[in-house]
Amino acid sequence: MAPKLFCFLIVSVLVAYYVYWPLPENVEEGWKVMIADSILRSLGHVGGLSELLGLSHYMDVMMLLTDFKHTEPTSDENITVTDTTFNKVPVRLYVPKKESNKLRRAVIYIHGGGWCIGSSAMKAYDDLSRWTVERLNAIVISADYRLAPKYHFPIQFEDSYAVVKYFLKKEVLSEYGVDPNRICIAGDSAGGNLAAAITQQLQDDAEVDVKPKMQALIYPALQALNLDTPSYRDNAHMPILTKSLMAKFWSEYFTTDKDLFNAMHSNSLQPSEASHLFSFINWPALLPKEMQKAHTYNHSPQSRMLEFAKKYPGILDPRAAPLLVEDAKLARLPQTYIMTCMYDVLRDDGIIYAQRLRKAGVEVTHDHYDTFHGVLLFLSFPTDLSIAKTMADRYLNWLNEKL
Repeated sequence: MAPKLFCFLIVSVLVAYYVYWPLPENVEEGWKVMIADSILRSLGHVGGLSELLGLSHYMDVMMLLTDFKHTEPTSDENITVTDTTFNKVPVRLYVPKKESNKLRRAVIYIHGGGWCIGSSAMKAYDDLSRWTVERLNAIVISADYRLAPKYHFPIQFEDSYAVVKYFLKKEVLSEYGVDPNRICIAGDSAGGNLAAAITQQLQDDAEVDVKPKMQALIYPALQALNLDTPSYRDNAHMPILTKSLMAKFWSEYFTTDKDLFNAMHSNSLQPSEASHLFSFINWPALLPKEMQKAHTYNHSPQSRMLEFAKKYPGILDPRAAPLLVEDAKLARLPQTYIMTCMYDVLRDDGIIYAQRLRKAGVEVTHDHYDTFHGVLLFLSFPTDLSIAKTMADRYLNWLNEKL
């Protein structure tokens, strides 16, 4: 009995040690965050080992979480849910059954997952879409897109853009009874990146007569040129999304070449040939002083970036990095909602974009929370977080008020 008890205690201590992660004091329900993070880290470790042994790609293992969270398109007494295609791209369509005496609003939502994992059918996205329908009596189009590493940039952008462009056709809007003046494009994380890039691209697309009234960007990734902002430094080892994982997502978006990951992780992507782009992410001038702390701005151009930029031009392409555009283009964008999280490597991307949009004259609502990246995925048991419901509620209130 004694040896078994001892082994049990040892295993318990090891599990507790693996699960425990020191968190900032103001983070609520930290134990749930630790559990979720330990699951992600476990998948990452298995993925890394599997890739090392040549059994499967890292992202194939990470995709297991997407598969585990899959939901079927289930209709109920309030909503008709169907899986269909727009322009040959898969979408999950949510149509309210409640009668409306006027044209409906619509939200086109693009899921996150680092362009490598994720799906509109994941339970958290399914829940958020249903809540959007119920709160706004609106139609929701939740778009899917082909994923890396099998497909690289610009495929993810092109798939998402194809969905949006199809839905914005006047005959399609008429078919679904949608008001062309009340459409929002939204997305989280990598989906926020795609939503921002699509909204920019639409402004220059002469084939699109209907433009979105607004965009909603939830902790978006907006540039890969500088992965050394204060948020990347301060939150490099925070739960859910580490700097290493974000660099992996970014590099896989463009290529399976591990050299690009190493350059991104070491922040070597700083070419003198693209020095003019750094004014668009000049964080000493754009971040609040309390977030700059004692960090110093280190901009030392690296010659290797030119090599990577020529090989993978998407790195500097606004369709992949919507933060890297001039103010004149930003001034033409619609009203914008941006959500950021304090303990997120992507925090500064969102804050800088909000600041630049405001300076360009765009109406911006910016909500900031003391929590981690990806929180809106934590809406269901056993890792449901009260702050996630608060954030979702605030986002839906904004939509309902402004759209």
